[in-house]
Amino acid sequence: MLQTERIHTAQAEAVTSHDVSSRALVFGLIILFVVQCAWFIRTQSLTNDEPEHIVAGVEAWRLNEFERWHDQPPLARLWFSLPLLNAGVKYQFSNGGTHPVSPGPESWMYGPRAMNVVLGIALLLLLWEAARRMFSEPAANFVLALAVLSPDLIAHFSLATIDGVGTVFLFASVLQLVRWRRNPSRGQTLLLGVLLGGLLAAKFNGPPMFALALFIVLLSTAPGPRWPPRNWRWRSTLVALVTACLVVWAIYFLHVSKVTFAQQTVTIHFPGYTKLLQYPMPTLSTPVTIFLPACEWMTGLGMVVYHDMEGHRSFLLGHYSSTGFKLYFPLAVLLKWPPIVLILGAAGTIAIWRWRSRIRKELLLMTVFPVVYFIFVIFTRISIGIRHLLPVYPFLLLYCAAAWESVRTWRRVRVAMLLLLIAQAADIARYAPNYLSYFTVFVPPQQTWKFLSDSNTDWGQGMLALRQYQLEQPEQTIHLAYVGEVDPAFYGIHYVPLKEGDRPSGIVVVSATHLSGQLLQNHYAYRWLLQYPTRAVLDHTFYVFEVPSSAPP
Repeated sequence: MLQTERIHTAQAEAVTSHDVSSRALVFGLIILFVVQCAWFIRTQSLTNDEPEHIVAGVEAWRLNEFERWHDQPPLARLWFSLPLLNAGVKYQFSNGGTHPVSPGPESWMYGPRAMNVVLGIALLLLLWEAARRMFSEPAANFVLALAVLSPDLIAHFSLATIDGVGTVFLFASVLQLVRWRRNPSRGQTLLLGVLLGGLLAAKFNGPPMFALALFIVLLSTAPGPRWPPRNWRWRSTLVALVTACLVVWAIYFLHVSKVTFAQQTVTIHFPGYTKLLQYPMPTLSTPVTIFLPACEWMTGLGMVVYHDMEGHRSFLLGHYSSTGFKLYFPLAVLLKWPPIVLILGAAGTIAIWRWRSRIRKELLLMTVFPVVYFIFVIFTRISIGIRHLLPVYPFLLLYCAAAWESVRTWRRVRVAMLLLLIAQAADIARYAPNYLSYFTVFVPPQQTWKFLSDSNTDWGQGMLALRQYQLEQPEQTIHLAYVGEVDPAFYGIHYVPLKEGDRPSGIVVVSATHLSGQLLQNHYAYRWLLQYPTRAVLDHTFYVFEVPSSAPP
């Protein structure tokens, strides 16, 4: 008896020791993620979209309205702006952009960006827990390390932008859907509705995924025939739908808008607005007035749909388009996502297809969402950044966990996969701390602008590197062609604006996106600089040329 008790005690101590070491590893990996995010935040200036998101949140809290900001839902903006509510921020609107005035750049960057890091940690924990439940704790630890060393996750959870927020809510919603299918209780249904409401309020890429989730809920019948439709889960679907709508309405401060259809015009009066919004629209012969909760959300969705129909200027492998490229995102994945993640994801896919278990069925159900999302993105007419595919990335990482699980009994293969983690760390270190500009090892770092531009390479984040360069070269006059919306003077940079037709001599600095010509009237306006020496490439975003005074005008 005594011997048996000693054996049980030893086993319990071994389990406890294993749990402590595993939790310590998870904690250490989360700290590594936070350190990389902090490094990015301190070294990268405000990107094009950040001031708009921050100011939109500040104005929503202060004025209880969303007058200027229909293009995206307010959830992320309200979250990011919390640290600045009592900071006395000042800004101005000019040239179609939002320009910070005071306080300094650090106040605008550190607080709002840190709020997004919190959401990044939440995504990592969700990913770890999902991999642990589906596979094993070692597989979860492996995929967590892979996620922590993913440039896109570091970058887009270190910026006050909304791509990360939409990713968190989609992944959380899909995990909750799987949990609900195991236990379709009232509480689980309400939680699913709350997360789906967050998905709708995070970004306007949410509605198709929202509709897909409700469709799956509706068809998730109890054991028995799926036909006739009265066997479907109408009540659960309705509860999730109503809950999600209430969440969206609450995020819009329970606003109810007055909408009038009359005289070939729709007139919208939003709460708190100083003016009416009017749009031409064929209407009923008899004037009709209705009251709509969260009408701002519907207006914003309409604006996004219209923007997609119009298209957006894009650049791919030296080609230009105003309506996007069908191959843009598949090629961007090959150019921007770490090859090790893609290889392991493919290996995990093969492994999953060989399994016959509940896990296989659940993972295949989850895979429906990134597949449908990917198809939607491919056919969009807005091709401006791999960030639009970010919601797919956590699902790919789950397949990487499946790859680890399939070889967990093969010690040599596990050692090889751990070596791949080291290779991944070395790979992303080439671009650190500017993880936003990361390209695979197959793309020369100084030639990235020839492949992709915009938020893939240069989203306005290089101002701090340019400021440091100017401090080291105080006697030089800088002629600058800059793609960002924030005035470089906000960072204390002294410069002469460089227009498309200018031909100055001396130090000329051009951002990568302008070198590609994506947003220019003349796509090749700055290519004349390529005949002169490149003195430096600052933070993978600014190309510094030295034009001799004897150069022809």
